[in-house]
Amino acid sequence: MPHLRLEYSPGLAQRADIGAVCRAAYEAMKATGIFPLAGIRVRAYAADHCIVADDLAENDFAALTLSVGAGRDKPALQAAGERIFAAVQAALAEPLATPHFALSLEIRVMDPDLSWKDTPIHARLSGTK
Repeated sequence: MPHLRLEYSPGLAQRADIGAVCRAAYEAMKATGIFPLAGIRVRAYAADHCIVADDLAENDFAALTLSVGAGRDKPALQAAGERIFAAVQAALAEPLATPHFALSLEIRVMDPDLSWKDTPIHARLSGTK
């Protein structure tokens, strides 16, 4: 269940290719080797309304939250986070080169007792269905 949510300021879409950012994050998630392909999701949403830092019109942000299932140790998640963050940094190099951009990534581990799923994609990709 590695689900990556990318929330971003609307102005960022004029400064960066959000689809390419999603693709870079997806490829990095796959390359970690710790996430099952069938569970990977990358979703991006523009914030309809936002105020960033000192409220200058040229300020933008991208906030990534990666939700993962329990069972991976902290060093593995840290390594995965570093790989994903580096891929997104590369995809967002242009806005990061300005003093008007903020990028963040947080990893959240889901409690298996409080997480429900019904995912036939897993069966399809594993060849059991």
